[in-house]
Amino acid sequence: MERYPRSDLARQISDRVEGRGLFDQGRGGVFLAAPRRTGKSTFLQHDLAPELAVRGHEIVYVDLWSDRSRDPAELIDEAIGRAIGARLGVVAKATRAAGVEALDIAGVMKIDTTRIGRHDGSTLTEALRGLRAVAVGPVVLMVDEAQHALTTPRGENTMAALKSARDTLNAPGEANLLLVMTGSDRDKLSRLVNTHDAPFLGSRITDLPLLGEGFVAFVAERIEHGRPDLAPVDARDLGMAFSHFGHRPKLFERAISDALNPLAEADGRFEGRVLEFAAAHRDREREDQRALWHGLRPLDRALVWRMLDTRERFRPFDGDALAFYDEVVGTEIPAAKPATRSRVQNALARLRDHDPPLIWKSVRGEYTVADASMQDWYIHSKEIGRWPPPTSE
Repeated sequence: MERYPRSDLARQISDRVEGRGLFDQGRGGVFLAAPRRTGKSTFLQHDLAPELAVRGHEIVYVDLWSDRSRDPAELIDEAIGRAIGARLGVVAKATRAAGVEALDIAGVMKIDTTRIGRHDGSTLTEALRGLRAVAVGPVVLMVDEAQHALTTPRGENTMAALKSARDTLNAPGEANLLLVMTGSDRDKLSRLVNTHDAPFLGSRITDLPLLGEGFVAFVAERIEHGRPDLAPVDARDLGMAFSHFGHRPKLFERAISDALNPLAEADGRFEGRVLEFAAAHRDREREDQRALWHGLRPLDRALVWRMLDTRERFRPFDGDALAFYDEVVGTEIPAAKPATRSRVQNALARLRDHDPPLIWKSVRGEYTVADASMQDWYIHSKEIGRWPPPTSE
């Protein structure tokens, strides 16, 4: 299916990135949060980046989840190095052919032409200054899943270095480095802007608008174009199905494909089948969360419950937390041993070692649930009066 363009949103966010507004909001960095698989990365690469490029910016995009076996700092360094190498290109080849091993970029840094794509020996600020010197315009560094940088010391230091580079390279009325940071978990991303030692303290996180009625109408129009016999398509039912799928376009499109499969035996309109698929998927996800919850040890459940309830205020070892664990565990095991720092530490280790990991830890010792969908399940369960979740539905 054709990609749904989000040109208007790209223009709006590009204006923010450029600081077109009172007090130049956005010049300090734009932070966007959206759940996984809802089209965030597609929007960055295919809508926002092209819009900013048309405006004369040099775009550097890096996804910190593209290779989670590597340190996030390496991925950022490598992306900047590749951008420098791409700009030097022919010049670097000619230089090497002439037997010269280093290029001086506008007097600000030297690049070893045998190591194009890396900037070993230069600071991040120097590398970005060098890229700006050979680029067509201001550099926009897009860091997708930026919260992952906080899981390693080097990654955290790189975030601090980017803040320093931004402050060094920019001046009133002159922007040479603009930052766009995104995350699939708002709680994790907030560690970059909210805590007292956060590298971008004071910046605000904005929720990236989810795909909605416009996207559903676009899909309905494509279906009517390809299958005139199905017109008019019931966009209302498709919209409800899309909501049940958590606004995740790939799941939605796969369900439509399955519902339109000519080999499938089915009665009635395809929209109804898509809605049935979506409701079954939603219920299955909730049941999976409930089963996972009840598969945990009592203390581990109490820890996760505390995380879900307090979110960024979670402190695993303070007095209130220990009392909470004792109360929750005591409802199941009246004679349970009291929660101690050691027992809580062991529970945290179990939750991190779970496959897949159930909790996330920053290098500064901050914790939250690893999968943001668990937070959604918790909120929904409380809203319908089903928390804590019963052992069977």
